[in-house]
Amino acid sequence: MTFVKTSYNRRSFLKVSTAAGGGILLGFSWLSSCTSEPAQAPGLTMPENWYDINGFLKIGENGVVTIMSPNPEIGQNVKTSMPMIVAEELDVDWEHVVVEQAGLDTENFTRQLAGGSQSIRQGWNSLRTAGATARYLLLAAAAQQWGVPVEELATEAGVIHHEKSGQSIGYGEVASAAAGMEVPSEVPLKDPSAFKIIGSSRKNVDAQKIVTGQPLFGLDVQREGMRIAMVAHPPAFNLELESFDAADALAMPGIEQVFAIDTAPEGVEQQWSDVNAFPKAVAIVGRSTWEVMQARKALKVTWKPTGQAESTGQHTAALAKLMEKPTALPQRKDGDPDKAFEGAAKIVERSYRAPFLAHNTMEPMNFFAHVQQDKAELEGPIQTPEFLRTTVAAVLGMEPAQVSIMMTRMGGGFGRRLYGQFATQAALISQQAGVPVKLVYTREDDMTQGTYRPGYLVTYRAALDESGNLIAVQVKGAGIHGSPVFANRFPAGAVDHYKAEDYSLDSNISTGAWRAPRSNFMAYAEQSFLDEVAEAAGKDPIDFRLSLFERAATDPVGENNDYDAERYAGVLKLVKEKSGWGKPAPGLHRGVSAYYCHNSYVAQVVDVEIKGGQPKVKKVWCAVDCGIVVNPDAARNQIEGGIVDGIGHAMYSALTFADGRPEQQNFDRYRLIRHAEAPEEIETFFVDNGIDPTGLGEPSLPPIQSALANALYQATGKRLYSQPFMSEAEVLG
Repeated sequence: MTFVKTSYNRRSFLKVSTAAGGGILLGFSWLSSCTSEPAQAPGLTMPENWYDINGFLKIGENGVVTIMSPNPEIGQNVKTSMPMIVAEELDVDWEHVVVEQAGLDTENFTRQLAGGSQSIRQGWNSLRTAGATARYLLLAAAAQQWGVPVEELATEAGVIHHEKSGQSIGYGEVASAAAGMEVPSEVPLKDPSAFKIIGSSRKNVDAQKIVTGQPLFGLDVQREGMRIAMVAHPPAFNLELESFDAADALAMPGIEQVFAIDTAPEGVEQQWSDVNAFPKAVAIVGRSTWEVMQARKALKVTWKPTGQAESTGQHTAALAKLMEKPTALPQRKDGDPDKAFEGAAKIVERSYRAPFLAHNTMEPMNFFAHVQQDKAELEGPIQTPEFLRTTVAAVLGMEPAQVSIMMTRMGGGFGRRLYGQFATQAALISQQAGVPVKLVYTREDDMTQGTYRPGYLVTYRAALDESGNLIAVQVKGAGIHGSPVFANRFPAGAVDHYKAEDYSLDSNISTGAWRAPRSNFMAYAEQSFLDEVAEAAGKDPIDFRLSLFERAATDPVGENNDYDAERYAGVLKLVKEKSGWGKPAPGLHRGVSAYYCHNSYVAQVVDVEIKGGQPKVKKVWCAVDCGIVVNPDAARNQIEGGIVDGIGHAMYSALTFADGRPEQQNFDRYRLIRHAEAPEEIETFFVDNGIDPTGLGEPSLPPIQSALANALYQATGKRLYSQPFMSEAEVLG
């Protein structure tokens, strides 16, 4: 049995009794990654008194349990999975659990953030400890009431049993007494073999509300006296606001105010989360969305050049030119790569390119703000509420304690809602307008304002000896505002001579994290290249990779390799077995890929057919090592969503510029995957190794692109070096 300390820090545990409800409130600041919102179980009788306090597990007098969940929910299902972890250790009936979304509360919570596929991983031990500690206090209260040793008691589904005396009592009946018990210095955790809730599939706690259209999202927020706001920002990345004439707009029905705002005023320090190419914009405030949209068209705005050269309209050429320059020092260097290339029997060198990408969240960007003289109330979809509060307080001239932020469920995040300039705009508009407002973006607003996935270029070189053995690898990569290269990832550690180099290109086009940052491109480049090297070496693609993992596992090169070669090889062996790798069906063409990111390992095999001159993904086999899987159905949904997303963007999506203006501003020109283009079948296999959970929301996206590219090569005889794949010149030409 595993024991864990209950005191993680000075604020780690707080318990108070409910004044009237006879329950227990257990606060735990170590709930650093939980996520939830009210999910009332149909037919469940609620206790008379629920207290609106953040950061607690609450047990009512009738045994109903409320779990407050502080992190943002962006569709990754942590709002269900995290409370499952608490409920497992508490040993309560899942049907008696209510989940509520907490607002920003830095007194009781840490890391109230959705990003990096880290919520379950970072919350695993703390959530278990919270549930286990609550269970222990309930047991102690029952033991005291019955006058028996606590060791003689057992729990099941929210009921405490004493086998010797035959007595039983529900949690709710001892909850009040439990509040007075001393918190132990350590508590036992369940052995994973005893899990009943963890590892079982549970429905999304918001599912009924989602499908019945009940208010959950930022766009659903409605408040008395609320006005609708929109902004007009420069149409190109080399322009800024000079002046505007609002007379015609103000004369239109429903329009109340038009004024300029600045989200980056002088003297306010910008955070990483304040990415915004256009801090100065014109705000339009009115009674309805339609009226404000029409008035914005009537605005007469003069834009002036920023004086900055628009350097990335042709980003591929700019990145290629940048990589011609020598770097001062490589990010990593093992052995003597230059000498190894000089003596190589064969050298393979290839370059891979990717365009800018927009996030295109399903729910358009929006945020509610009500700013008064001494306080500001904000509510909406945001992945980084604490960072947002800091910025909003600074631009409003308030203290952070005067700013409250409530998180709504998000209709997709994908990294876009890490950057809260739209919420800062809402706060500034409300302050200047003197009324509560809901800021709403159109699709064009968001697709033209920046914060894109950067454009990338990477070049790989491989040296083979006369026996086809890989003896050296060199990788150098360049990107907008940063290189995509991970210097310590595979094949680092698996080859004697290795060098990684970074280049970064500045630009006035703003960029930000996009689902599986950097990995979303590097997996495609790395795994496509290794496939081609395997062919040059005359080896099977999977066997070639497995030989490299064997080297990295038994005799690794270097000490900073950030992957476990045995786990890496494990998913590749699993997908090889499950797909029947060497036996594709007639007419189908097969590709493979394996990649490590977000602390998890994913290997995929793709079958493609060419029908009517067009490629069609028939089936994807996906092997995943992400440790213990909390909610299997939800986990499969995450994997499948990442696969479909990765295929769609690799095949169809790109954002380009002309004179600094985005050429794709809506879905008429920015191509996304369609239903008929999704794989006909996806089969997912999880490695059952008992390891604590790791990332899951992002790891399935990166490798699918290269597995697809490798399958398309088998189908067409043409390697793919640029995304998107679906141009006839690239795929079928």
